[in-house]
Amino acid sequence: MIRKFLPHPYLTLILAIVWLLLANAYTINSLVFAILVGLVIPWITAPYWPARARVANPLKIAEYALVVLWDIVMANITVARIVLFMPNAKLQPAWVTVPLDLISPEAITVLSGTITMTPGTLTAELAADGHSLLVHCLHAPDPDEVRDEIKTRYEARLKEIFE
Repeated sequence: MIRKFLPHPYLTLILAIVWLLLANAYTINSLVFAILVGLVIPWITAPYWPARARVANPLKIAEYALVVLWDIVMANITVARIVLFMPNAKLQPAWVTVPLDLISPEAITVLSGTITMTPGTLTAELAADGHSLLVHCLHAPDPDEVRDEIKTRYEARLKEIFE
């Protein structure tokens, strides 16, 4: 019965929090509207999500978020150094194919989003069979190292979260 009114409880919570952060006003009106947004949007979109993402270890989400935030900060510094101080002749852009062990579409989406949010890398394509990502790197002297880092730093953690 509760799933009828709260089809995606995590999404409800996230939408309410995001609304409060975007409103930047913590009044009773903002809180009521945040709750309404958090309840109505998942309820309207529930028919389009017949299968819910299974989160095996929700506590690992916080660890993953901290790792990603740290990597984004460090990548910003690295990209700034590359742009400001590295001559174009020394720049070594590369296309890297990252084979995937992930099966869950949600986990693959989070991985590709993480790669794209990290400055200096961009997920360009998911293979038709869903077993690899094509990633462009701004500067990758060793493409194998980039691939291995993505697999150990992100994919392994996402496997713990989603599978």
